[in-house]
Amino acid sequence: MDFAIADRDTAELDRFRHEFRAWLEKNVPADRKQPVDSQELDSDDYKWFLGFRKELAKHGWLYPTYPKEYGGGGLSANHESVIEEELTRSNVIRMGVTPNFVFPGLLVWGTEEQRQRFLRPLLTGEKSCWYKMTEPQSGADLAGIQTRAVRDGDDWLITGQNVFITGGTGPDRPDWLYGLAITDPNAPRHRNMGLFMIPVPSAGLEIRQQNLIGGDDQHFLFLDNVRVPGDHLIGGDHQGWQVGATSRENEHGGTGRAFPRDEVMEDLVEYARTTKHDGTTLGKDPVVQQATMDAYMDAHVQALLLKRTYWMYHNRKEVQYEGNVGNVHGRESSLRQTVRVREVMKMYSLLGTKEPGVPHGGAQEVSQRSRAGQNHAGGSTNIMKVVLARRIGISRTQERAPVTPATAGQQGG
Repeated sequence: MDFAIADRDTAELDRFRHEFRAWLEKNVPADRKQPVDSQELDSDDYKWFLGFRKELAKHGWLYPTYPKEYGGGGLSANHESVIEEELTRSNVIRMGVTPNFVFPGLLVWGTEEQRQRFLRPLLTGEKSCWYKMTEPQSGADLAGIQTRAVRDGDDWLITGQNVFITGGTGPDRPDWLYGLAITDPNAPRHRNMGLFMIPVPSAGLEIRQQNLIGGDDQHFLFLDNVRVPGDHLIGGDHQGWQVGATSRENEHGGTGRAFPRDEVMEDLVEYARTTKHDGTTLGKDPVVQQATMDAYMDAHVQALLLKRTYWMYHNRKEVQYEGNVGNVHGRESSLRQTVRVREVMKMYSLLGTKEPGVPHGGAQEVSQRSRAGQNHAGGSTNIMKVVLARRIGISRTQERAPVTPATAGQQGG
C-alpha cells in the first residue's frame, strides 16, 4: 500500500512551503535554536517559545488540522506535514506545553460551551493544560485510580495524588489539569469515574517538581478537597473512562506520524561511516555493520507503521489495532536502538554535551538517559501489549478502538 500523502507536490503546497519557510527565517532568531539537551533551555527561552506558539496559532499553524472555530487552522494533513518538516528543518526551540492527548477528549466529548472555554484557548496557545493520569499505586492500571470526586452542591471536591505528571520546568504552571476521578465507588469498573478540567491554582492543590535522570519536567500532584465547578466535568459523571479513552488513543499512537525521524539511528549510521578505527572506518567491522543495519531496518519499519496509521486517520478510516502495533514496536525498537548505540559507540555513547570530543554534541547520552524511564510513559509496555491483544482478538476479552475526532467527524491531528 502506498502511504504517500496525496498531491504533496502541488503548486499550492509548494507555495505554502515557501511562505512558511520564509516566515520561519524571519521570525526565528539564531539564538533560539533547539539545543541537543532540552534541559539546557532556560526561563527566557521558555517565555520566547510561548510567544512563538501564539504567533504560529494566529496563522493557523500551531494545530493546523483542528477546526478553525476552536482555534485550529482548518488545514489539511498535507499542510500539517509541510509545517512539521519545516519546523524540524529550522531547528527552532520546541518545548512541551499542553500534550496533544488533551485535545481529542475535549473535541469529541465537550459541549460547545466547553470547547470554547477550554479547547479554543489551548489551541491558540493562550492557555495550557497538563495531562493528569498516573497515580503512585496505579501507574499501569489506570482503571485502579484512587482519586475521589464528591459532589458538593453544583461543584465537586476532588482528593487524590498523582506522580510523573509532565509539564514545564521551574515555576511554570498550567491553567488546568485534565484528569480522572472516581465519582461513584459503587459503580462497575470503567463506569465509575468522571473526567475533569481542574483549575490551577486552586485551594488544596500542591504541585511539586521531580528531579529525575531524564530531567526536571515531571511533577507530584497533591489534591485535598480541591473545589471544581460542575461545568468543568467533560462528559457525564460516569463517562470518564470513555472520555479518557479518546485521549489515550492519541497517546497510544492512534494518529500516527507522517514523517517520523529516528535521529538516534541517523547519528549511529553517520558515526559508523565516518569514525576511523585501525586505519579504516568503524563501519568496515562486520559486527558494527550488522548492528548499524539492524538499527536502520528497525527505524524504517517503525516509520512505515506510523505512516500507515497517519494515512488511515486522516482519511477517516477506523484505526483499530494499527496505532497499537506502532506503539508497541516503537517502545521495544527504541530500547534496541539504545543498546546498539552502546555496542557501536562504547563509552562515547555516555559522554555529555559538555565533554570534549563528544560525538553529535552529546545527543546519544541524552537519548540514553531519556529511554531509562520513557517507555513507561502513557502506560507500560506490557499494558500496551494487552491492549493490542484485545484489539486483534487473541485476549480473553476483546475491545474496539474508542471514538476519535476522525471517526466522530471532527478532524484533528
